[in-house]
Amino acid sequence: MHTIRDWQQVMGDLDDKLVFADESPEDESGKDANYERWELLVVDDESEVHEVTKLSLKGFEFAKRKLSIDSAFSAAEARSVLAEKDYAVILLDVVMETDHAGLDLVHWIRNVHQDQHVRIILRTGQPGQAPEKAVIQEYDINDYKEKTELTSNKLHTLMYASLRSYRDIISLFRNKQGLESIIVGADKIFSQHSLMDFTQGALEQLTSLLKADEGAFFGNIEGLAATLEENETTVLAATGPYKPYLNRRLEAALAKIPEVEVHNAIASEGLIFGDDYFIGVYRSHLKRKNILFMDGLPKLTMLDERLLKMFCSHLGVAFDNIALMEEVEITQRELVYRMSEAVESRSKETSNHVKRVAHISRLLGECIKLDEHECDVLFMAAPLHDIGKIATPDHILNKPGKLTDEEWVIMRQHAQTGRDILADSKLEVLSAGSAIAGDHHEKWDGTGYPKGKKGEDIHIYGRIVAIADVFDALYNKRCYKEAWSIGEIIQLFNDQKGKQFDPELVDKLLYNVDKVINIQNTYPD
Repeated sequence: MHTIRDWQQVMGDLDDKLVFADESPEDESGKDANYERWELLVVDDESEVHEVTKLSLKGFEFAKRKLSIDSAFSAAEARSVLAEKDYAVILLDVVMETDHAGLDLVHWIRNVHQDQHVRIILRTGQPGQAPEKAVIQEYDINDYKEKTELTSNKLHTLMYASLRSYRDIISLFRNKQGLESIIVGADKIFSQHSLMDFTQGALEQLTSLLKADEGAFFGNIEGLAATLEENETTVLAATGPYKPYLNRRLEAALAKIPEVEVHNAIASEGLIFGDDYFIGVYRSHLKRKNILFMDGLPKLTMLDERLLKMFCSHLGVAFDNIALMEEVEITQRELVYRMSEAVESRSKETSNHVKRVAHISRLLGECIKLDEHECDVLFMAAPLHDIGKIATPDHILNKPGKLTDEEWVIMRQHAQTGRDILADSKLEVLSAGSAIAGDHHEKWDGTGYPKGKKGEDIHIYGRIVAIADVFDALYNKRCYKEAWSIGEIIQLFNDQKGKQFDPELVDKLLYNVDKVINIQNTYPD
């Protein structure tokens, strides 16, 4: 069995000056607040091993970073230390509180603590108790050394090799995180339909990607995205301390940046890399400029700069596409309103009827937990509920008195006509409009028209719009009736709950009646 004295003798290339030198406070702590260090953990039950290791590695430096050395004198103590801190390398004794304490610790680190990055070097003074071949085969370690092998020079060589391996593994891991961020982020940001939501998602994903690249170094990265149109800047998205500047002028948010630099960047449509910030400006095809600002950056590598430039370039294209899609949706909604208003105007109803029905329908959709997309479709399609009245003769549509049986047959045809007009459309909103037009006069008990559908056989959009349409018709004056009081309306819905109307939807309507009345007041006749 080798003693610690044997090991110290083998390490005789440590000169007297090194062995007996006074350690500065920095050496004792192994820390320097202004200098990032490699973390090394020495786990051994002999204090002399710790002392000699620290002396041998005094002044060691790799990739312009020094070592910080911590000590644990048992496997149990090492578990506590590892639970609180990450290490690049562990020099681990095999025999401590038990003959296999070190091997048990390796198993815990890899399988319980789930640290696959740290480089583990086993050191033993009793190689016979832990044969090298068996240990390397059975345990996930990175090297196996007898203590008598590790002269100062060899210990330095071992640290260089281990830290180089650790650095490369961490680099690959961070690249993997970055790739995952891109994949997840792309799905997130490109699924957004709102320009503001898209910009916010893109900004958050870029921040996440940069933070993954350098771990703690990038922990304070925040930023914003803005647009410049007709000499007016507007912050569209922001993270962290820049969130209060949403929808405000860019200049207010960038007070810390010299104004001339901001103007130069905008004017040149270029990229400016400051000491800890980045400003990127790219021209949109929609006669605007888009501006990206990132703050809290350390010194960027060439790869980081290329990443930012590439992000700005591709974000500009995506930004335009989202803006165009948003414009198409707005146009589609406007056309639906115009078409619906044209029909309503024939029956001398106000155009705001279709707006109120749309808003009440969205409210009810949200109350029964339809997802956001379904609520959007319902909101845009609800105004089409009476599109079939375009085929109803004026003398029937505008008759102030009671309709005859023959006239009522013709009036009822508008539901099926509306369904048929929109039935062949491949557009989601118009397809939903077809279902609404056809089903909004069906009744929960099966006595409605045109098909006599019952209960949940009636499309949910049709059931919702039926309630919104009737409430609005009763609440407002029509050519054939006076407006009802809110008490009378509530009484009717209670009476028709489970008969004409879906009972769950009636409950939601009455519970939210104040919000429904607010919609009426917002869009009055």
